This record gives sequence, structure tokens and C-alpha cells, in this order.
Amino acid sequence: MTAPPVPGLLAGPILRRATPQRLTWWLALGEPMRVRLTLVPAQGDVRTIELEPGHRAWRHLAAGRHLHYLLIDLSLDEPLPVDCWIGYDLSFQPVEGETRAWRDLRELAGDLVYPGRDTPGFVITSRVRSLLHGSCRRPHYHGGEGLERTDDLLARCLAADTVAPVRDDDGDHALPAWPTALVLSGDQVYCDDVAGPMLCATHRLAERLGLPSERLDDLGIEGLTDAEGLYRHPAGYYRREELLPRKRRNYALLEVLFGGVEKPVFTTANAHNHLVTLGEVLAMYLLAWSPAAWDGMDLDPPAGLDQAHRRRYDDERAAIESFVTALPAVRRVFAHLPVAMIFDDHDVTDDWNLSREWEEVAYGHPFSKRVIGNALIGYLLNQAWGNAPEHFDDDVMDDLQATLADQGTRGHDAFIDRLLRFDRWHYTWPTTPPLVVIDTRTHRWRSESAARKPSGLMDWESLTDLQQTLRDLPAVLLVSPAPIFGVKLIEAIQRVFTWFGRPLLVDAENWMAHPGAAHAMLNVFRHAKTPRHFVVLSGDVHYSFVYDVELRGRVRGPDIWQITSSGVRNSFPGRLLAVLDACNRVLYSPRSPLNWFTRRRHMRVVPRKPAGSPHGRRLVNGSGVGLVELTDEGVPWRIRELLANGRTVAFARDESASRWD
Repeated sequence: MTAPPVPGLLAGPILRRATPQRLTWWLALGEPMRVRLTLVPAQGDVRTIELEPGHRAWRHLAAGRHLHYLLIDLSLDEPLPVDCWIGYDLSFQPVEGETRAWRDLRELAGDLVYPGRDTPGFVITSRVRSLLHGSCRRPHYHGGEGLERTDDLLARCLAADTVAPVRDDDGDHALPAWPTALVLSGDQVYCDDVAGPMLCATHRLAERLGLPSERLDDLGIEGLTDAEGLYRHPAGYYRREELLPRKRRNYALLEVLFGGVEKPVFTTANAHNHLVTLGEVLAMYLLAWSPAAWDGMDLDPPAGLDQAHRRRYDDERAAIESFVTALPAVRRVFAHLPVAMIFDDHDVTDDWNLSREWEEVAYGHPFSKRVIGNALIGYLLNQAWGNAPEHFDDDVMDDLQATLADQGTRGHDAFIDRLLRFDRWHYTWPTTPPLVVIDTRTHRWRSESAARKPSGLMDWESLTDLQQTLRDLPAVLLVSPAPIFGVKLIEAIQRVFTWFGRPLLVDAENWMAHPGAAHAMLNVFRHAKTPRHFVVLSGDVHYSFVYDVELRGRVRGPDIWQITSSGVRNSFPGRLLAVLDACNRVLYSPRSPLNWFTRRRHMRVVPRKPAGSPHGRRLVNGSGVGLVELTDEGVPWRIRELLANGRTVAFARDESASRWD
């Protein structure tokens, strides 16, 4: 069967940043395009801007014959109005070949527009009155899609015309003001946990888009010279660990890249399908974000699967097909809200940089270094570029273009070395309060006492820089992929496994695992010039919770709220979480003396009650997205979790536990 033509608009538009004087969109196109941007503010004049090669706002990268990335990073001389709807349209015309007619978004992606509107649009808010956040979007999860609830919320806001500031009643389904942003705090894709049908789709999409076949002949893989050979290899599905020769130096590497399947909890169950090539990574992003990438996709299983793997493939196929049905809603949300992103481990590989030993193993072998590097290139191109375009100068982007054009060469490996040294993945958005997004993966505080002990999530230098960033701010929205204040019982279990030299077995990564990092981070909160109000947004753990945190011995603040929403499309093993939740409530209640044996002994951590949760539970299990509403002072006045099953869970403050003992 002949594959349909490659869509002109493969993915996007994803709105990345929106301020009165700067707008940024990310798109993936089937060919280079000039763009005509039309802005239609509800208050003000219509503006039309032509963008083409040579324009400073038109930033293009070619990844294959039919895959071209475009970042529209537009500075405006005349600021746009705030707190009102601004409609926009994008029209496209190919740069090369004979002149063709312009095609707009309604023609290329008609499902981007909400009912009652003529075009997609956005609102530039004067201050953050509400925002959405989540993490951990696993395509083959057998459950709902949290971003569908976000799509429904935006449709309801537009129907009720609540894009302007509003403070409404406390009902569970009450509408917020238009959200300032969608914050995705990690695991936007899973490069290390890949279902068979998704892996198959990446190969078929890569071929359809004409992506280069990456050379693999210098990576220590016997009998493989390029990506095409990997895709056809008998071990290419569900058995990729067999590609590495069984030599002594490879045993530790097998645990690092493929050991996730051995974990009883926090599992990477499909690690044996770990993405390897850059083409697989780039295709994965398109398939995770856009229905257009699935047009005409054949998901029949590849040849050579044994009976057990065929059964598994068929089971995963049902989950992937459900995932695809939600993609129009996902793309619509991304087109209407500025999307802030930061990596966590699964965006690259499980347990990424967990310990000094892990780093020595992973970066000491050419195969794993290429695997990690390809995922990091994919992150730069698809996520980091739009977070802070100013962090990536022409020199970086020129090297990236050369790598995309000639994959598997010394230049490719040299660019990976450059990215492994890069130190500006973190960023700050100038919202009110500011959105400060920290990098907890590449600024690690490595253990000096034992190579196998977990590293601190940030080192002394980066924590000192963070303290300077926060200095004298009245309030802040701090995005930490891992919760700064997590569930103490689970952290205690992780510590026990670390004592026995098995931190990889339970993902022993939390802020309190490393004494130096824990002490320095807690000192940030104690600093005399620290913000009065801290809202910490986190994900990672596959369940959701809210803690009110108070400092002991301080007359005034700061007031701290740990708000965790995870996952967008994932959850924790239900029975196990119920047991851990119950035990944690008994052993580490706010009045428990065991708290004095934790690193947070000088803080009082009070969990909020999720409305309607049975048996006094504090942890909410189920895919969804968090919704936080703030006062003008930056204080959360309502915190909810929008679950994919249609429930809305509000987190209520426990007044009986909020007093000092």
C-alpha cells in the first residue's frame, strides 16, 4: 500500500512563550516554508507579519528530506495587550520549487480551533492567576490522557468567556481565569520505556520522512553498521540488550540502560526497546505530540516476533491506539497555552546521572554515550529550544544542523560531548510571580564518599546561583521535577536500598538523599532575602499531593507549598500506594517524633486532604493535570487535580494539623 503524502504541518504549532513584546512558536514541517503570521487582538489593531529565510525571527533546521523544524521567535516593537484574547493565524507557502498558494491553519489542521472561535489564540496575562502543570506522559499507559481534561477546561473557559481575571466560588468544577502557562515538569517522552508498536511507528515514520540512516559502526555493536541494520535486526524489538557483546565491561552497562525491567517498583517495563538512534528519537517526539504524524500509519507487527512478544505487541497496540485518539486535544492545548518544559530522566534514560558510578559507566562506553546524546539532541531540538531560545546561539545551532545532516560521524559525537558540558538548560520566565525552572539532572552534586551513592540533585554552585536568582523576589513559582518535599516513608525506603548498595533498584533520587544538596536547598528557604511565598511545582513520582510547609523558629515565613502532579498519562501501582500512604500517615504525621530523624526536622510539613479520597488518604493516584489558582500576592487559594476519568479533586488545608505542637 502506498503511503499518503507527508503532511505540510507535521506537528504544532506549539506556543512556547508569550509576553507583550515576544512570541515564540515551535513547528515541524514537511518542507521549508515561509510564514505569514496574523495577530487579531480583542483590543487593538490586526497585525500581519511576513517571515521567511533571512528574517531574524525565522529559525530553521533541516532533519531529513521531509522533516524541517521552524522556531518563530518574534520580537515586537509595539507591545500586545494583556488580559484579553489574541487570535492568531499562520499561513504557509513552500520556500522551494514553483510558487504555490498559501495554506492556513484551518486547511492544515482544522481541529486546532475551539468552538465559537475563528482561529486559535492565547492570552498574555498581567500576572499568574492560574496555571496548569503535570509530568510523566507514557504513551502505552492503559488509562486516560490528562491533557484531554485540559482541552475540556479551555473549551469551557472560552464558552464562558472567562479569559479575563476572575475569582469565583469554591466549587470543584468552577472555572479559573485563563491559565498563564502549561508547565510540563519532566518525562514528556519516554525514550527508555517504549512499546513495540510505538517503536515500529518510529521506524516507519523515519523512513517516510527520509531521515538519514545513522552510522553505528564505532559503537561496539557486533554486526551493525547503521540504523537500517538495527531496525531489521532480530533483536531490534524487545531484545535490544542482546546487541551488546557479553563482555565483562558491558555487564554494568546492561544494568544502566536495560536494568529497568528488573525493578519491582518505579519500573521501566519496556527498557528492552530503548531508543538508540537519533531518527528514532525525532520520530518519537512527532508521534507523541501530533495526530498528523500518525496519518496512514501501519501498526501491523514487524516480522520475526515470537509468540510471547506478539501477544505483548497486540496488548500494547490497543493502548497506543487509545493514545492516538487523544492527540487532537493535545495539539489543541499546545497551540493555545505557552508550554514550559524541563527534562527528567525518561526524556533521556532511566536513572539518568543517578550516581557517580552511573555516570562513569554510561559515559565511558561509546554505545551508551551515543544513546544518551541522541536523546539530549532530541530534547534540545523539541523542548529546550523553545524554552529559552536566547540560550542557544548560532554556533550551537550550526553544529546541531551539521549533526542532523551527517549522523554517526565524529562531528556527531563531538556535538554530544558539547551538550554533555552544556550548563544552561535551566531558565526563568518573566511572569508575575516569575517562573523559575531548575535543572536537576546535569548539575549533580556527586558523592565524595562512595561512587554508588545517589548524587545530589543540584550542586553547590547551581544552588548558589539559584539563591541569587530568587533574591528579593516577593514570590516565586519554582519548578523542580522531583518534589523537594516528598513522601518521607518512600524516601526512607530509598535510603535503606542505598545502604545496601542498590539505589538503582528503587530510583533513589530525592532532594534529601544527598546531605550537601539537602542542606543547601533547605538553606535557600531560610535565607533572609528569600521570597515570602514559594510555590514548588513538581512531578516524577506518578501520584499527586499537596503539602503546606512551615519553618520552625521563624516569626515570618516563607510560606511554602509543595504541589505535585504526576502523571499526565501514568499512575503508581494502586494497592502498593495505598499501603505506603497509610503507613506514611502513621509513621510521619506532623506530630510524629520520627520527623526529628529526617533532614526536614526544622520544618513542619502538613499534607492537604484530597476531597473525596477514601480512608484519609493524602496521595491521589491516577492520570491527570494539576490546576493551581493564585492570589495577586502569589498565594495558592485553590489547588485541584483534573483527573482523566472526569473527577476533579480539590486539596483542602487540614486546619486541625496546621497548628504548632
